[in-house]
Amino acid sequence: MTQDLLIEEIKKKNSFLCIGLDVDLSKIPVHLMEEEDPIFSFNKAIIDATHQFAVAYKPNTAFYEAYGLKGWEALQKTIQYLNESYPEVFTIADAKRGDIGNTSKMYAKAFFEDMGFDSVTVAPYMGKDSVEPFLSFENKHAILLALTSNEGAYDFQTLDIDGMVLYKRVIETSKSWKNSQNLMYVVGATKAEYVAEIRKLVPNNFLLVPGVGAQGGSLAEVCRYGLTETIGLLVNSSRGIIYASNGTDFATAAATAARELQQQMQDILDRR
Repeated sequence: MTQDLLIEEIKKKNSFLCIGLDVDLSKIPVHLMEEEDPIFSFNKAIIDATHQFAVAYKPNTAFYEAYGLKGWEALQKTIQYLNESYPEVFTIADAKRGDIGNTSKMYAKAFFEDMGFDSVTVAPYMGKDSVEPFLSFENKHAILLALTSNEGAYDFQTLDIDGMVLYKRVIETSKSWKNSQNLMYVVGATKAEYVAEIRKLVPNNFLLVPGVGAQGGSLAEVCRYGLTETIGLLVNSSRGIIYASNGTDFATAAATAARELQQQMQDILDRR
């Protein structure tokens, strides 16, 4: 998907909501366990109930890999369903890959060509030759881990290295990589005050912002510092939407939660 098509969908829905499909079988409604593929059945119901409020979906691949072959098959069925039924939505493989060039090329091929994702999250630690293979695919995007929302982020990401904070150096360096226009960046919502500084470095790139909702991030603060002329944000909520209920009404409850967050986004956009 091109960035222009993503922006068009954001404007159409007055939403920059991304829904994380992090499926834990211990948390989904019990009645779904009777289905042949409970993970896919859960995802399909969530997607059907929320697609009018979301512009993106983000399965975290660990939640599928943990269930072996059946989990991976459920992930493949989920992305296929999204691409066939709702091709207008942006899809993110939250895989956090990062390895040497040949390996990265195979990871990129797997997620972009075989599975058909629009983007994949990528770790920058091994440098440009581990990221550029993801940037070589037309109309596909690498979402670089820049400043994450976990407690351990302070171990390295905010260290001063020769007069520049490390996460800023990562972002600044990434701008020199081939096809860097296809880069997006992960910035945790719990670090919203850093977004203004990040925007000085990448004023036009999209930011994927997890941590709103269950993790305590503020949507208003993220938007205050991060919104651009073309929105430039994908704000993710996972648990707060998909686990809004664990009863038979789970899909309806997810739709209500997604609608509430989308309405907050629309109100912010209307006040701009």
